[in-house]
Amino acid sequence: MKKGRVLSGMRPSGKLHIGHLYGALINWRRLQNDYECFYFSADWHALTTEYENTSQIMDNTIEMVRDWVSVGLDPEKSTLFLQSMVPEHAELHLLLSMIVPLPWLERNPSYKEQLREQKTRDLHTYGFLGYPVLQAADILIYKADYVPVGEDQVAHVEISREIARRFNYFYRPVFPEPQALLTPYPKIPGIDGRKMSKTLNNAIYLSDSPDEIRSKISEMFTDPRRKTKKDPGEPEECALFQLDKIYTEEGRRKEIAAACRKAEIGCVEHKKELAERIVSALEPIREKRKTLSKNDVIDILRTGSKKAREIAERTMEEVRTAIGLKI
Repeated sequence: MKKGRVLSGMRPSGKLHIGHLYGALINWRRLQNDYECFYFSADWHALTTEYENTSQIMDNTIEMVRDWVSVGLDPEKSTLFLQSMVPEHAELHLLLSMIVPLPWLERNPSYKEQLREQKTRDLHTYGFLGYPVLQAADILIYKADYVPVGEDQVAHVEISREIARRFNYFYRPVFPEPQALLTPYPKIPGIDGRKMSKTLNNAIYLSDSPDEIRSKISEMFTDPRRKTKKDPGEPEECALFQLDKIYTEEGRRKEIAAACRKAEIGCVEHKKELAERIVSALEPIREKRKTLSKNDVIDILRTGSKKAREIAERTMEEVRTAIGLKI
């Protein structure tokens, strides 16, 4: 007996890195065993910031979903689909936009933050301002019980709850209020010590070859105290040790930390050992990825989108009836 319905999605940014793996995908894989899971490529959401350059959105979707399946998202257990192949999302977005007060959107912290950070792009568009309404439509159209998020994303789920309440108040109860399914998201450092990001060009990708991984780890920033091997370091301030917490078993991790503080192990040696652990851990994902063609991924998305659309159509029948738009 499934515990409820889970909905989550990702903007198609291409191949995924180990930040995505430990920040979301491992949790998604676990949830599919206990919940009815719907995971989608948010290609319409990608347009909110990439509307001037759309040439890579579909290729990025293929690469992203190939990584999903390689990590262990099972199309037999989870519904994997493409947002734009379920046009009912757009219809519900339109109808919800009629009842959402403008201040709800303007106070959205992510909206303000992105406007400050993305100064090279013109984000003063209706689509960017209104993306929380589309996000609410994505969630509510499947009557999702849970949305897996980190603590910093709870506000995104809360506005969907507010929109559901407002719709139910004006018309009749159609939508359950989705709950945030809090998930610990470990901070994964990139090779430059900052948060791992494709945009920052500091990522280790799930599809990287062993040699690419070794090369990237060899370039990784370490504790600035350690200018030479003879200088003692502080492991907690070194990006290598943040990855050790994931890839190195506890006993060995403690040994390395102690040796670092006593200057008994050098950063080069540490990097080589860590690189081999990451290469070994990602090997099954790389091998699975090789077996998935573009057509395989397209078939998965078509099948999943058909299933998702059947559910979305039923919900929209209820919505039209509740509003009074059905003859």
